[in-house]
Amino acid sequence: MLFDTQAANKSYYNHILTHFNRRALTLEQFDYVHMHTVDAAIAYLFKDHQCIEAVHRFRESMCYTDFLKYMKIEPNLIRLLEKLNRKYKTAIATNRSDTMELLLAEFQIKECFDLVVTSLDVERAKPHPDPLLKILDHFGIRACQAVYIGDSQVDELASAAAGIPFIAYDNMNLTAKLHIRNLKELDDIL
Repeated sequence: MLFDTQAANKSYYNHILTHFNRRALTLEQFDYVHMHTVDAAIAYLFKDHQCIEAVHRFRESMCYTDFLKYMKIEPNLIRLLEKLNRKYKTAIATNRSDTMELLLAEFQIKECFDLVVTSLDVERAKPHPDPLLKILDHFGIRACQAVYIGDSQVDELASAAAGIPFIAYDNMNLTAKLHIRNLKELDDIL
């Protein structure tokens, strides 16, 4: 929910699929790969074990900076982070892996977060609670002392499994303590 990553994710996975002479993502495939780790996405798109190994080798040879131009930072994010950082600790729990550092650096917001937990930092990524539990442990707080904001079912499931109150971002289909349509609403609430 920090960025609109749909165009970047479509371009990224379609580039991989094209390289391996596969059709572009279907809507169903996109819905899956957009919310899961790159390992899970590749396993979902390519069923054959030998092919999966080749896809990972190709993926590792790609330069992710080519896809950053498709990312759009969410309106009001910087202002909200500045406000949050005056009073709260902030963290990211993401299913991104080796691209998160580059993404935060590109948009110059790495210093806005006290902790970033990627899928590489935990044994099990979202929808498992591991990333959120790692954040709670890092700050030495209980679940009721935190709030998790997310926009997907994997976020909702991870939050519920960790026992953290959940705020759904621009997705009315999720079960949450609160629903917001944009970050300005969260800023107003705070």
